[in-house]
Amino acid sequence: MALAAAVLLAGAGQAQERRPSHCIAIAGAAPGLAYVQQASWQAPVPEYSIRLRYLAHASFLIQTAGGLNAVTDYTGFLGAAPLVPDVVTMNHAHETHWTASPDPAIPHVLKGWGPFGEGVEHHLDLGEMLVRNVSTDIRSQFSGVEPDGNSIFVFEVAGLCVGHLGHLHHIPNDAQFAALGRLDVVMVPVDGSYTMGLEEMVTVVERLRSSLVIPMHWFSGYSLERFLQRIGDHFAVMRPGVSEVEVSLRSLPDRPTVLVLEPRFLRAEE
Repeated sequence: MALAAAVLLAGAGQAQERRPSHCIAIAGAAPGLAYVQQASWQAPVPEYSIRLRYLAHASFLIQTAGGLNAVTDYTGFLGAAPLVPDVVTMNHAHETHWTASPDPAIPHVLKGWGPFGEGVEHHLDLGEMLVRNVSTDIRSQFSGVEPDGNSIFVFEVAGLCVGHLGHLHHIPNDAQFAALGRLDVVMVPVDGSYTMGLEEMVTVVERLRSSLVIPMHWFSGYSLERFLQRIGDHFAVMRPGVSEVEVSLRSLPDRPTVLVLEPRFLRAEE
C-alpha cells in the first residue's frame, strides 16, 4: 500500500504543509478475526501488534512489540508498578489530565498546549512509534476560549493509527479531520458535558469511522450507557469485562466496533 507523502491543509487563509503520515492512507485489514485478549501488561506484545490498557479516566498505556511504553493524559500515577514510560502525553483542561511534576526519568514528556493561543506541534519519531498531535480549542479556565489549548495525539505504530481525543471541546473542522487522517483505533471521551455534548461526540465518532472505538472519561455508568445506546445503532458494541486489548492491523473488526474496557491501574504482581 502506498503511503501518503504529505497532505496540504488550508487554514487561517494559508496552506500549511504537514509532515508525512501513513494515517492518511486507509488501511486494508482482514476482517472477522478475534481481537480481544486478556493479557498481563508485563508480557511480551506479539509481533505486528500493540497492547492497549485502560488505566483510569483518560489515561491509557500503549505498548509495542519492541518494548516501547506510551501513556496518554499522564497524571503522574500509573499504579503500584515500577514502570517508567518512554513517552507520555498530557492535556491541561483539568488537573486529571496532566501533572506539573512528571517523573524526571521519563525521556519524552509531550504537553498538548503551548503559550496561550499558540498551540504546539509534536512530531516525535521513536523508530517503532511516531507520536504527533493535532491542536483543537478548549474552554479557558478563566473565560472564553483558549485557541489550540488541547491536543488530539496520534500514535502511528505497527501499521496502525491510534488516536486519543484528549479533552475535546468542539467538533474538529475539516482541516483538523484531514490532519488526523484515518484513525484505526480512537479513544473517545463520553462524559457528555465536561468535554462535549453526547450528540456532538457521536457526530465526531461517526465521521472518524474508526474500526475500534474505546470510550473513556466517563464518570458514571450512566454516561457510558447513554453513549452506548446512541452509538449502538451504527456500531457493534462489545463489553468483554477486561482492561486490556491486543490489536493488530489484521485483527481489526470488519464493522466499526465500540469496545468497553474497564479501568485498572498497573500492579507489579500482574
